Amino acid sequence: QVQLVESGGGSVQAGGSLRLSCAASGYTFRRNRVAWFRQAPGKEREGVAAIYMTSAYSNIYYADSVKGRFTISPDNDKNTVYLQMNSLKPEDTAMYYCAAESSFKYGGSWYAPLTYEYWGQGTQVTVSS
Repeated sequence: QVQLVESGGGSVQAGGSLRLSCAASGYTFRRNRVAWFRQAPGKEREGVAAIYMTSAYSNIYYADSVKGRFTISPDNDKNTVYLQMNSLKPEDTAMYYCAAESSFKYGGSWYAPLTYEYWGQGTQVTVSS
């Protein structure tokens, strides 16, 4: 049974940093996309970052709104994917979710929620001005 558990959310002031963790059990990150999404009240869930890894290379994707501020990275030994968030803005406030696909979908977009079958419970990030 696949389980994704997020942690690391919290409240920070604008300009601050947080590191989110997504710990997976019953799942391997290699050759499957793992992504971070966020959803603010009244808004649609949006893709923030994703990573696709093989033993030889990694493809990484970011939403334009977080490029240069957020970094997604894996720790294969811990079966964990991190989202380092720097220079946080009030508009980054949302519930953040980790998502993973059951198998790589060649026609699936990294930023589309329907691409992913497995979801964590979410961790809240609040950025105050």
